[in-house]
Amino acid sequence: MLEALILGFIQGLTEFLPISSSAHLRIASEFLGTGADTGAAFTAIIQIGTEAAVLVYFWHDITRIIKNWFAALFGKIPRNDPQARLGWFIILGSIPIVVLGLLFQDDIETTLRSLWIVAFTLIGFGILLGIADWVGKKQLRLKELTWPHAIVYGLAQSLALIPGVSRSGGTITAGLFLGYERRAAARYSFLLAMPAVFGSGFYQLYKSIKEPCVSASQGCVPEVFSWPEIAAATGVAFVVGFLVIAFFMSYISKRSFLPFVVYRILLGGVLIWLLSAGVIQA
Repeated sequence: MLEALILGFIQGLTEFLPISSSAHLRIASEFLGTGADTGAAFTAIIQIGTEAAVLVYFWHDITRIIKNWFAALFGKIPRNDPQARLGWFIILGSIPIVVLGLLFQDDIETTLRSLWIVAFTLIGFGILLGIADWVGKKQLRLKELTWPHAIVYGLAQSLALIPGVSRSGGTITAGLFLGYERRAAARYSFLLAMPAVFGSGFYQLYKSIKEPCVSASQGCVPEVFSWPEIAAATGVAFVVGFLVIAFFMSYISKRSFLPFVVYRILLGGVLIWLLSAGVIQA
């Protein structure tokens, strides 16, 4: 239970910061007594908790988007209503990660969870975030979002299927390169993630219940943690995630992403050293 709570805390702490929650969970599982990589399924399920935090924090935004999307769909308001268009953009931006997630599911749950890949993606995409924050014009707001930009955002989000990239980091980086304000890029990143994360989380939850594990070495959820432990981890992820959203949205209104860039590079470097020295296995 303590290990599950620790992983839930890590998930809530890192999901919305551009430092990759899946990478941190993958690394933490090597130092905890879980006996195995906790797996992509466990990560997906406890992400339900952090996305529930997004649902609560952005409740008014989300309900307004859904309401206006349906109203525009049935002709009750103009089809070019900003909130209705934002709903279409979120749907469009969710397609790449769904398609790629299904096509490469086996690789995502096995090969791509290598800590070597995690280390280099932490460093590489950390550098990209730093460059984007430096060169981006930071002038556009979400009301200026276009169809081509929505597609770019969606493709950037799909890179988060690789642990170490970071869902928020990838989409925020794309937004900054496109010229969006830091706060606008982060806000859209959180809203865009909801369909994919909820979908992935509930799919993995259903699959874990329907298809029991044969061996814990598979990283199957019920064999690594019990369902009460998973529920506890998800609850902790929700509470911590909500607090982190509030902090992060306030922070980026005034400051740059440089501390996160430096942290990613340092963490990736330490991970490479630990792997090279044989302290942990990839």
